[in-house]
Amino acid sequence: MEESIKQHLKSESQWLRLLFMVVFWVIMQIARLVVGVVVLAQILFALVTGGPNTNLLNFSRSLNLFIYQTLQFLTYNSDEKPFPFSDWPQE
Repeated sequence: MEESIKQHLKSESQWLRLLFMVVFWVIMQIARLVVGVVVLAQILFALVTGGPNTNLLNFSRSLNLFIYQTLQFLTYNSDEKPFPFSDWPQE
């Protein structure tokens, strides 16, 4: 048991994944800010034009997918790294 733990602690792939997880966690914090900006922009568009902006709808839809993929990676539900290591998510 103790040998197994030592082996896991020395695993280069685990440390590399940890590094990627830290980077993607930081990216998630930036994405949260972007979501806030999109929400405020959509509120302004709705107040001025009576409805949401189509371009922002499309962007936020793909941003939501990116956030989902990133959360899947961060929580070990997926081993696939999100953008920029894969394509930007599209519907």
